Amino acid sequence: MTDAVSIEKLRVVATEIYTAGLAKAVDPWFWSQFGIIAVIFVVARWLLTPGLQRLLSLVLDKIKGNPGLHRVVRRLHSLSNTITWLFLQWMTIGVVSSFGWPHAALTVVTSLLSAWLMIRLATLLVVNRGVSRAISIIAWTVAALNIVGWLAPAMSMLDSWSFNAGTLRISPLTLIKAGLALWFALWLAGTIASIIERQLERSAAVSPAMKVLGAKLVRISLILFAILIALSAVGIDLTALAVFSGALGVGLGFGLQKIFSNLVSGVILLMDRSIKPGDVISVGQTFGWINHLGARYASVITRDGIEHLIPNEELITQRVENWSYSDNLVRLRIPVGISYNADPRLAQRLCIEAALDVERVERTPEPKCQLTAFGNSSVDLELRVWIDDPPLGRGNVINDVLLGVWDRFHAHGIEIPFPQQDLHLRSAFGATDMAGLKRAWQNGAADDGAGA
Repeated sequence: MTDAVSIEKLRVVATEIYTAGLAKAVDPWFWSQFGIIAVIFVVARWLLTPGLQRLLSLVLDKIKGNPGLHRVVRRLHSLSNTITWLFLQWMTIGVVSSFGWPHAALTVVTSLLSAWLMIRLATLLVVNRGVSRAISIIAWTVAALNIVGWLAPAMSMLDSWSFNAGTLRISPLTLIKAGLALWFALWLAGTIASIIERQLERSAAVSPAMKVLGAKLVRISLILFAILIALSAVGIDLTALAVFSGALGVGLGFGLQKIFSNLVSGVILLMDRSIKPGDVISVGQTFGWINHLGARYASVITRDGIEHLIPNEELITQRVENWSYSDNLVRLRIPVGISYNADPRLAQRLCIEAALDVERVERTPEPKCQLTAFGNSSVDLELRVWIDDPPLGRGNVINDVLLGVWDRFHAHGIEIPFPQQDLHLRSAFGATDMAGLKRAWQNGAADDGAGA
């Protein structure tokens, strides 16, 4: 029965459109208005638009220091042809109406142009060009249907094609309304969340971990609130979705177990503040500092500039070395070897002096140099220094310290040994036996000469 009613409504609407179009088609004034519109477009495009564009270009050069105003004028520059065309359209309507001539087509086209221009200017608030274009098309379509008087019949027809899912009535019109309301609510929630996140980032009183946690909680809460408001705004009874959402939740719980595990792990990391943005950590073979804590992963950048995306779950379940958990102090161990002929006490003093000459080495705690072992080729020393800025790297500090040690050792004649081995050859025969063998060899050589 519902399908029959819908088809009948569609037939009635189509008949009305056909009848109105046929009446206009035989009206000479109707086609003459389109000729006037074409002439107006040509005049606007080739006579007025170039002058307006030159004027707006001069304005753009003058306001380069004002990004907001520059963006508005740049949009006006791109719409200059529409502006001049619309200006001439309104002037023509005024002239035609003063003579009492028909101008319905002129009015419709001018209204459509006005709606398009206002919508394009209004979407300046949307930074994303794709989203801005989508909003413009949707809004202009609705405005066009309303201008020509087809909006109410179109909405009635879309609402007539429906089916019931329990107590929930679903139609194309309901889906379109829900989609638009949901999109707008999510966009608004995301915009508000971004503003709050920027305010949190500027706050010096909030720790990095709490900034990330607060931003995530605000964003999630706003998104959930936006979804509920959007569905309620289009008349969807949320209680009718209770059973469906419960089944969907169970399915998502099994299918997206790892994702939810990473989400929960991320919240735990932020709440207990064991790992926070800026910390220097070591996980397995990865060593670097945390650049960003996301919902699913942590971004760790190494000194090579490689960014590792480590799932939050691994940071919970695996052993993690946090070099800056309690404070930023980190001790570096630098091995140094000296010759057995060198004075180890002098070498220790020179090593400490070399360390203190490096700007990044802390004075408190002070550097220490310990004799650790008597090696095969050298006396082994270990220079221990502290740094307070591990995110800047360890290798450059070790490099500067070792260069200072090298210069001081050479200045004081301390040799830095390298592995070497001495080979001593000893004969299995005594000295007397060797002399006898030598004489026997000489006698043999003489006999060979006489025989020849």
